[in-house]
Amino acid sequence: MGSLSSRVLRHPGRAQAPQEQGSGAGGSAQRPESGGDAAGPGFCYCPGSHKRKRSSGAFYYCHPESETDEEEEEGDEQQRLLNTPRRYVGGRARAAPHPHLLDLGISRRPLLFHSTCVPLLSALQVAFGSLYRDDVLIKPSRVIAILAAACMLQLVSIHIIQRKDHNGISVANINVMKQLIASSNLFVMQVEMDVYTALKKWMFLQLVPSWNGSLKQLLTETDIWFSKRKKDFEGMPFLETEQGKPFVPVFRYLRLQYIISDLASARITEQDCIVPSEWLSAVYKQQWLSMLRAEQDSEVGPQEINKEELEGNSMRCGRKLAKDGEYCWRWTGFNFGFDLLVTYTNRYIIFKRNTLNQPCSGSVSLQPRRSIAFRLRLASFDSSGKLICSRTTGYQILTLEKDQEQVVMNLDSRLLVFPLYICCNFLYISPEKRTENNRHPENPEN
Repeated sequence: MGSLSSRVLRHPGRAQAPQEQGSGAGGSAQRPESGGDAAGPGFCYCPGSHKRKRSSGAFYYCHPESETDEEEEEGDEQQRLLNTPRRYVGGRARAAPHPHLLDLGISRRPLLFHSTCVPLLSALQVAFGSLYRDDVLIKPSRVIAILAAACMLQLVSIHIIQRKDHNGISVANINVMKQLIASSNLFVMQVEMDVYTALKKWMFLQLVPSWNGSLKQLLTETDIWFSKRKKDFEGMPFLETEQGKPFVPVFRYLRLQYIISDLASARITEQDCIVPSEWLSAVYKQQWLSMLRAEQDSEVGPQEINKEELEGNSMRCGRKLAKDGEYCWRWTGFNFGFDLLVTYTNRYIIFKRNTLNQPCSGSVSLQPRRSIAFRLRLASFDSSGKLICSRTTGYQILTLEKDQEQVVMNLDSRLLVFPLYICCNFLYISPEKRTENNRHPENPEN
């Protein structure tokens, strides 16, 4: 999705399936074919290994009628604002790859929004109603649902009239994007840097609505435009300018700690000069102190589930498996000495704490045991875009010894459909008490 580089191991080994009684299966770890799952930003392909233990949890089976495991909680004030009817001016619903992928119009790797969180039934009524009426009054909280319904019905000419502020920026667009980026149900494909890149391109399209180039040109044109603004404003971060201030509430929900943990991403962020330096300085300080805790304070990782921390501050990453096969990868970035390898093979998803078995370009912890807090989610769709498989592990704590592996999910092949979208949330170290200065403000606009 951008300039984020990935490191590819040159000599993949064998990735064997977990051993069942009287059976064993194996095969080489493969790199996916190009065209949808080639080596991309944020990924390292890696060899598997041989020793695994089975997860103590139950098997997870996909079901066409599966429900979501949790719902996004919203504050009373936010809910009041979202349920205030508004009239919108100037937007247009765009046909997405399928109605469960939120097509921002800015990426071939769209961000996935968990579709079962969307009240499609009532949205379909509005979408059908638009066929018989010129104007339909809707609430901001229903914009995503109605866009999804319009895409499913291929009503590509439906218009969303959007209220704009004094800078001519759509308030509805900003509110919807803020909800999306802040959502704990967001499927992030690849890594947090891809969320930043998507927001950068989205912001460019909001500011230059007349731009009509090709998708391949979008990132280049975006970078050129912001580079010119950087010169015009003599190096002032764009979000501190009058043009950029309306977008601050959206960018507040970026998890910058997982952007600056990768050198290439950190350099791009600094060079773009979009994010205020005060934001970055605070995150650099936070990450430095976290690293010292991991190195010098016998930090072994989270020991209990902290749902608020996981939903608001965990690393979020994902990938798409184009077809069934054997895959092994890691997400790039500094992870406090916990080199996590992820393997998909024979319908199993396996986590491994790599310490000594496989090469790693960064440092690894030699502590006897390390823990991570995680949530893994899967989704797949049929050819018409209907969600047919949605499954989650829920939030869990996993403790692994050096080079130990564990099956975290087993899938029912009868209901497994490719391409398969995988999204993970991780916390590698236990959270410290956060002061009022380093937590997200309840009202980021101020």
